Amino acid sequence: MTVHGGRWSLEDRLEQGLHELPFEVPQGTASITVELSFDGGVIDLGCHGPDGFRGWSGGARRRFTIGADWATPGYLPGELEPGLWHVWLGLHRIPPDGVPYEVTVTTSGTAPTRPDETAPPRPERPSRPGLPAPDGMRWLAGDLHSHTVHSDGTLTVHELACLAASRGLDYLAVTDHNTVSHHPELPAAGAHAGILLLPGQEVTTDLGHANVFGDTGWIDFRGPSADWAASAAARGGLMSINHPLSGDCAWRRPLPAEHRPRHAEIWHSSWWDRRWGAPLAWAQVWRPQGVVPLGGSDFHDPAQEKSLGEPVTWVLAEGDDVLGGIAAGRTAVSAGLEAPVLLRVDGELVALGADGTVLVRPDGRRTAVRGDRVRMPAEAAGMHRLETHENEVIALCG
Repeated sequence: MTVHGGRWSLEDRLEQGLHELPFEVPQGTASITVELSFDGGVIDLGCHGPDGFRGWSGGARRRFTIGADWATPGYLPGELEPGLWHVWLGLHRIPPDGVPYEVTVTTSGTAPTRPDETAPPRPERPSRPGLPAPDGMRWLAGDLHSHTVHSDGTLTVHELACLAASRGLDYLAVTDHNTVSHHPELPAAGAHAGILLLPGQEVTTDLGHANVFGDTGWIDFRGPSADWAASAAARGGLMSINHPLSGDCAWRRPLPAEHRPRHAEIWHSSWWDRRWGAPLAWAQVWRPQGVVPLGGSDFHDPAQEKSLGEPVTWVLAEGDDVLGGIAAGRTAVSAGLEAPVLLRVDGELVALGADGTVLVRPDGRRTAVRGDRVRMPAEAAGMHRLETHENEVIALCG
């Protein structure tokens, strides 16, 4: 057993936000259990072994176990290599009078028992009409921001997949905070529920969040944001800035213009009054040459006032290649599956269910939409949108 304790001060947090507490793992160890206790503030929890990252749960847990065949969600099972390990403590919120804490690490020769988990019944998928698409392609409806018990969500991967399929979504990006421990569960859960599950990671820091989509492996949140984007690209994924104007999760991290990703979660569940033009203004400043708009509900818990697929991100894909469609910028965002939508198809803009709205082009020109299925020339690249007569955004198109 190893015990660390003391009192973190505000100065500790300002000097270094992430602290590493060492412990030794002897040969023959079958499990590691870490327990954290503290009074006041918010302290995040994670772990690193001699061979690299072993998990992260942020502020969602105060205890975790790692074994060869099973680990607490958020952590990576696997052989426990002997040597020097570290508990990571993220000093997320430390009040002026400090936070007393204690960390206890217990190693054992007994492997942890995998809890029983029964997958929910395969859901029935509601039908919906198809959207106009070029030959050999189709519009897939999905949500690009969701969480499970592997970070601070309340549903298992199987439960989340079944809920998404029951809502009529074709795909779902599962983007737990600072971990990829959920990735191995995605293929089986997606096959069971009948939905495409896109592996993702929400790279989460105190000054901003970004989603990395694709089977990239773990992205190290401790480094500069330019490194996140470079790592994602080098491993076949892509990065998107998350909810850039969402309270204390707003994007405030330095990122030189040449490293800024094309993709951004312009439409997030926190954009509750879409007459508020700040997300659009941010996009223009962030990347004047154009942003590929994405949407995400940031779903955590059915009890919250957030629903999967609100908003919907539509991706024009070849087959099931959601990531390829996103990378190519073939996206549209609407409030829901039945809401008005603006699509780019074969060099034209197609507005569906949008009679009486206003098309706004990237250069600011506005055109009234008359009819429920209207085709208009797509004269330029860049983000287009539909608004009501009161300037409320109801659809975005890449």
